[in-house]
Amino acid sequence: MSDLAAAQRQFGTGPLSRVAAIVYRLTVVELLLLAGVLPGLVPALLLSRDASNIPLYAACAIPVGPALSAALYAVARHRPDITDLTPAVDFRRGYRANLGGVLRIWLPLLAGLTVVAVNLAYFDAAGVPRWWAALLVLVAVAATVWGGTALVITSLFAFRARDVARLAAHFLTRTPGTSLGVLALGVVAAGITAYTSEVVLALAGSVLALLLLRTSRPMITAIEKEFTR
Repeated sequence: MSDLAAAQRQFGTGPLSRVAAIVYRLTVVELLLLAGVLPGLVPALLLSRDASNIPLYAACAIPVGPALSAALYAVARHRPDITDLTPAVDFRRGYRANLGGVLRIWLPLLAGLTVVAVNLAYFDAAGVPRWWAALLVLVAVAATVWGGTALVITSLFAFRARDVARLAAHFLTRTPGTSLGVLALGVVAAGITAYTSEVVLALAGSVLALLLLRTSRPMITAIEKEFTR
């Protein structure tokens, strides 16, 4: 019996099993993430990269928020053994549970970034001082980091939208490593989109979700200890 118990403990807990489990989960989550962003990805690919299309690009990005939130939820529930075979269930559960909360964060964020992007695109025509452009860039950076932080919080915790907004703002300075990590991932995502295409970024979605969770771990731990029971 002891040998049988030892074998049961060892099954699915070795290094190869752990690698296989995370690869399987990321693969399934990636396929579901692609399905979730497809309604916006297809029209985005048909748009020319012109400043006049910035509002349309923002509209195409609406499905990204809920799909990324579901990916965060599913990846966060990974267990390091080969018997963890429910990523699709976790993704669907996360999508349904977080849809309303995510949109209350995602839509205002997209609207604000769209306004900033349009102003920067037509900056010369506006005839305003140069320092205003720098201010707009700082606002966009702060909004992006806040939005990424808020997306993680609303994906993993059942807080009201206004509480999510406050917590995200609070942790911008409290966990600077998380903020820098979110900013770095935002820069990487922007670079991938600019130098390749939206398709490449979408194909890296589950890995980016994993990295976002890893870089947000100090914040997640603090919220679990101080703001949940």
